[in-house]
Amino acid sequence: MNTVIHKAETRGHANHGWLNSHHTFSFANYYNPERMNFGVLRVLNDDTVQDGMGFGTHPHDNMEIVSIPLEGDLEHKDSMGNTTVIKEGDVQIMSAGTGVTHSEYNKNKDKQVKFLQIWVFPNKRNITPEYDQISLKDIEKKNEFYQIVSPNKGEQGVQINQDAWFHLGKFDKGNSSEYKIKKGGNGVYAFILEGEVEINNERLTKRDGMGVWNTDSIHVKASEDARVLLMEVPMSM
Repeated sequence: MNTVIHKAETRGHANHGWLNSHHTFSFANYYNPERMNFGVLRVLNDDTVQDGMGFGTHPHDNMEIVSIPLEGDLEHKDSMGNTTVIKEGDVQIMSAGTGVTHSEYNKNKDKQVKFLQIWVFPNKRNITPEYDQISLKDIEKKNEFYQIVSPNKGEQGVQINQDAWFHLGKFDKGNSSEYKIKKGGNGVYAFILEGEVEINNERLTKRDGMGVWNTDSIHVKASEDARVLLMEVPMSM
């Protein structure tokens, strides 16, 4: 088994005033040759957007972009004709494919928006762009991981064009769960949203990340009340 740990305070950081962003992997002006990606997981940005501000229209192509709101409401507009709002308890995916433009905006005048922006390299290039979002309210569970992203149509969660599965888990102190790798050769990157956990006996706290590969499973135990995101991804392109 191989592991890598990224403590919260070692992440890249950019504060633009309207946007305060922490980068687990190299992004924009943050460059660390030892932190380019975890397998096909290319970007994990922890973003806070101030009230009334946002990302202007900008392009993407050949990338799977997953957004997970943690607080507040974020309006999304894209060149596919979608105008939607994502909020805490939702998950959104945009498959950029041959190319798409979009904007993200915090329309609230009195509260900020916090969300995770995650980029995954696709296993199919130049597809027709696609968009989807779901509410997690009907599928979320307590003290176990539940699936929010899947490569397979008809499975729980939004569909991604990659052999990747994302799971969320909210755990009371003392509870634990074992996550079994779904596809051989995949690894798991765990990101601690809240609280404190032990993963394979490593202590992790809020906004720490840990990658694990060359194993069949990982064990997660909540040392305190905790919320954890697991991202299972191929380790090779």
